[in-house]
Amino acid sequence: QAIFSLSAPALTYECGVEMSQTWADMIQFDFEHHPFDTVGLASFMKGLKDGGPTPSGHPTPTVITTVPSNCMTVEEVQYNAWQIRHVLSTGAHGILHTHTRRADAVAMFVAASRYVFQKVGRDMGLPEGLRGGGGQKDPAEIWGVDPVEYLQIADPWPLNPKGEIMLGLKIEDRFCLPDADNIAAVPGLSFAEWGPGDMGMSHGDPDLHDPPYTPEMNQAREIVKNACKQSGLAFLCSWQDLNLTVEERARHALYEEGARILHVPEAEIADRIRKEMGRKMPW
Repeated sequence: QAIFSLSAPALTYECGVEMSQTWADMIQFDFEHHPFDTVGLASFMKGLKDGGPTPSGHPTPTVITTVPSNCMTVEEVQYNAWQIRHVLSTGAHGILHTHTRRADAVAMFVAASRYVFQKVGRDMGLPEGLRGGGGQKDPAEIWGVDPVEYLQIADPWPLNPKGEIMLGLKIEDRFCLPDADNIAAVPGLSFAEWGPGDMGMSHGDPDLHDPPYTPEMNQAREIVKNACKQSGLAFLCSWQDLNLTVEERARHALYEEGARILHVPEAEIADRIRKEMGRKMPW
């Protein structure tokens, strides 16, 4: 099944209320290249909650953000783990981390997203969680659960079958590619993308975000896609070919490139594809 995503246009309470009834499955916001405004994110999440529940009966739609730091080394992730804590403490549902060059750095990313007491996956090489107690009240209110339950379910899915946190990766430069299989295999992940803009820059061309792609770029995309497939991760991919209609681009990403998470600007397109794929909506 496809997951359809939209970007939040602003991090305000009012925007949250407006988007609380969105047709999309997921809302994303970019902190990689924009000011790290977790105060605004908290207001947005409060607006989502107050404007809800969603048509499916959930307290809010799923919200995923990036963070300003990258995931290149263990040390970088450790020193910037506060960014992950601050995002998750707003009630957001996950993190999409960037420039994930090493599997050990990804393992530390997973640890930074988990509470200290969680044990699932520790026998698979994951470090002890880095989230501590004290900040669980606010996200619990957004999720519509008590703080004790939040502590239990604020854990990466599908590593923890009861978890409600989604962790994703941007495997997006030439340094990531040789180890893509090991990077994608780290326990605790649910999705990944190939970041064509940064992948193109890494290969020396700042104008390769959109197709047509060079053979080198096509090979890079296949490496990341196959790594996702091998580890059971959903592949996030768009296809901004200006020679195609918006709907044709979405269909190409899904049916030709194997994407399972993509941005679609129109509800009608998502609805048609959902019906074709046998999606059973909960409303």
